[in-house]
Amino acid sequence: MEKDKKIKLGISIGDLNGIGSEIIIKTFEDNRMLEFCTPVIFASIKTMSFFKKHFKSNLNFHGINHTDQIIDGKINVLNVWKENVNINFGEEDLKIGTYSVKSLEAATQALINEAIDVLVTAPIHKHNIQSDDFKFPGHTNYLAEKLGGKSLMFMVTDALKVGLLTDHVPVKDVPSHITSELINEKTNTVYQSLKQDFRISKPRIAVLGINPHAGDNGVIGEEDDQVLRPTLQDIRDKGKMVYGPYSADSFFGSGNYKNFDAIIASYHDQGLIPFKTIAFGHGVNYTAGLQKVRTSPDHGTAFEIAGKGEADNGSFKAAVFMAIEIFKNRNEYGEYSKNPLKKAPKKKQ
Repeated sequence: MEKDKKIKLGISIGDLNGIGSEIIIKTFEDNRMLEFCTPVIFASIKTMSFFKKHFKSNLNFHGINHTDQIIDGKINVLNVWKENVNINFGEEDLKIGTYSVKSLEAATQALINEAIDVLVTAPIHKHNIQSDDFKFPGHTNYLAEKLGGKSLMFMVTDALKVGLLTDHVPVKDVPSHITSELINEKTNTVYQSLKQDFRISKPRIAVLGINPHAGDNGVIGEEDDQVLRPTLQDIRDKGKMVYGPYSADSFFGSGNYKNFDAIIASYHDQGLIPFKTIAFGHGVNYTAGLQKVRTSPDHGTAFEIAGKGEADNGSFKAAVFMAIEIFKNRNEYGEYSKNPLKKAPKKKQ
C-alpha cells in the first residue's frame, strides 16, 4: 500500500435501534478523523440522514452506490438498501436485525474484494440477527467463516490484552471444549497477533486456569492438571514464553497481569469481566487470527440509552484507531518478513 494513500475504513452500522449510529456520528464530527482514514458506512443515505437530523449533527454524508465511488476526505455512505426504515430507538426488532445483517454482509464482501482495507463493526443485537439465512451467534463466528483463518476474540488496549480459549460457549460445556489442540491453536494465534499486529518481538503470555485455584492439585477438578498444565509445558519447551495456569481470582487484583503482554482466559466471563472492569469505555474487541482486520467497541447496543444522545463514543473511536494501527503494523511486518535484512519493527515496551 502506498504510504500517502488513506486507509479505507469500512463501518457496518449495527442495530439501527441501538447506539451504533450515535457513536459513529460523534466519532466523525471531529473532522480530524478524516486525516487518518476514509470512512465508508454501509447503510443508506436516507437512514444516515434520519440519524443526522435526530442527533442535530452538522455532518455531511457522501452517498454512493458502488465502492468505486468512494472519495477521500468525505464520509461515504454506501447504499445497501434504498427504502425508508422505521426506527424505534431501544426496541428489539427482528426486522431491524435484517438491516444489521445486510450491512455486515455488504461490508464483509467489500473487505474480501479489497474495496476497503479494514472493518469496524458497530454493535449488533445477537437475537435480532438470527434467521434461516443467518445462524451465527455474533460477528466473530461469521467473519471467521467468511474471511478465513483461526479467529480469536481479543479484547485489547495499549496496556491490557485478553484473549479467550472459548468464547460464546455455555459455562457447563467449557471443560469439554478445552483440548490440547485448542490450547495450541489459541496460544499460537495470540502469539502471532502480538508479533505482527502489535509489534511485540518476544511476547510473554499468561493462561488462566479452568477451575477455581487452577484446580488446587486436582481437589477442584482435574482439567487443569490433565490438559492445561502439560500442554502449556509442551508449548514452553518449543520456545514460546507461555505460562500458567494461573488462579484467575487473584490474577488481576494482584496486578500480575501487568507482567505479561497478553492473558488468555479459559472462558468468556473469566476474561471479559476483569477486562471491562479495568478498561470499559476505551477497550477494543479485535478479532485476531483472520486474514483481514476487524475491530469493534467493547460494548453492546445499549438500548436503554439509545437515541438519547448520551452514548460515549470513546470505545468506537479507539476501535477505529486500533484498526488503522494494526493494518499498518501488518504491512510493516509483512515487508520485514519478506526482507529480514531490513530493520525490524521497534518493540513496544
